[in-house]
Amino acid sequence: MKIKDIRDLSFEELKDRLGDKAEEFANLKFQLALHQLDNTASVRSIRREYARMLTIAKEHELGIRKLSEQESGASN
Repeated sequence: MKIKDIRDLSFEELKDRLGDKAEEFANLKFQLALHQLDNTASVRSIRREYARMLTIAKEHELGIRKLSEQESGASN
């Protein structure tokens, strides 16, 4: 998922996706530990996507950047 796509999500959608991504990351790490993972590069990509989502969520909490849905609601 690209950073632009993440910023287009509402805060609720972002929180839902963060939970899904955290679960997926935990499952991949578990499979990696058991040597059942065929594509080890997927761990890195999931970790980076999760970090991107956390960064956007933190920016929103700190007021550094607003998510797109709230920006359009504020201009009305």
